[in-house]
Amino acid sequence: MMQPLRKPVDPAAFLGDLFSAAVAAVLPGTSLAAVLPKAPRGRTIVLGAGKASGAMAMAVEQHWRGGLEGLVIVPDGYGRPCRSIEIVEASHPVPDIRGLAAAQRVMAMARAAGADDLVLFLISGGASSLMAAPAPGMELAEKRLITKALLHSGAAIGEINCVRKHLSAIKGGRLAAMAAPAQVATLIVSDVVGDDPTVIASGPTVPDPTTCADAAVVLRRYDIDVPAHIAASLKWGEFETPKELPPAPVHIIARPRDALAAAAAHARVNGFAVHDLGDARAGEARDEAKAQADLVRAILAGKGPVKAPCVILSGGELVVTIRGKGRGGPNTEFALAFATLCEDLENVSLLSVDTDGNDGASGAAGALVPPGTIRRARAMGLNPDKALADNDSASLLGACDALIPYGPTFTNVNDLRAIVIHA
Repeated sequence: MMQPLRKPVDPAAFLGDLFSAAVAAVLPGTSLAAVLPKAPRGRTIVLGAGKASGAMAMAVEQHWRGGLEGLVIVPDGYGRPCRSIEIVEASHPVPDIRGLAAAQRVMAMARAAGADDLVLFLISGGASSLMAAPAPGMELAEKRLITKALLHSGAAIGEINCVRKHLSAIKGGRLAAMAAPAQVATLIVSDVVGDDPTVIASGPTVPDPTTCADAAVVLRRYDIDVPAHIAASLKWGEFETPKELPPAPVHIIARPRDALAAAAAHARVNGFAVHDLGDARAGEARDEAKAQADLVRAILAGKGPVKAPCVILSGGELVVTIRGKGRGGPNTEFALAFATLCEDLENVSLLSVDTDGNDGASGAAGALVPPGTIRRARAMGLNPDKALADNDSASLLGACDALIPYGPTFTNVNDLRAIVIHA
């Protein structure tokens, strides 16, 4: 039940605490410990990649009784202190030679597992670029160019990962297949709409329902040119992924819904009504900003689903079709578009952030925008409409001290947005 407001709430402090509560709820810990498999007769080999995988490895070491070995790949700055599991840093979101070398080592360790061994896979968002093992006949440089084009195209993550799986030697179930005949288990922190294990990190340990033909359709849809030999391999199914694998447990230990639930609880304790739009919001950041700005105005007019004071929560994964040369990400673009549309409102604050601590190419985790930000920007001679046209949301919001500094959170359940309408 909503609690009465005991004192005026400072918007920045409230939203900062809300973000902290949401992240704390999806850190690997007791949820991971609860689903750890039994120790095998042989070795326990821990393999994985992603923004949360370093923290997952540390949690495994804290809760495991017995010997461990293995390798986990994380983005630069996401390493965690582990005793037995090696942590290697590599580039994200565009793969590099370090990710290739680490992926090759992961594949070799999986292939070396025996029938008495357990291979425990720790998978989270970001692994698609971190485990950079191109399909046979492909060069890393070719995969980098295709990845970059997909990231700039406005394609949804499921579409991007469909292509990634078919241009990879490790994704789309291939990594689990390498570990046979060992016992296999997968623990996942989800960062995708719908929590589909075949999409999260391009599904390296689960059968892949998509096909080479599907990948070719995505490339055509976004007008992405690929070298002739890659197009031919897709056409003739030479890059096809496994459609069946031996049964093995897959546990999602944290998901976007968990972060939203924690954010909602924080809001209610502080006396706000909550309207939760869910964790499946997708599409262009500016379109979503328009939809939520319209919702805010409906609430203020007494025609919305809740009354002020309230918090509108949403998650999911927004995209930006890159047309300019500025600096930003989906969350900063959403924040700037929303703030511009609500420039005249004095009682609306906004948090728009990626729970991994890094919003696209913004150089920030996202933005926290109090009332009056756009007016201050105009007073400084800045043009919000021009910034949006140039995909330069982070530069303008940074000039207004509205960015949340970049910093690894050691988890990743995608976007979190909270709009506060004060009484």
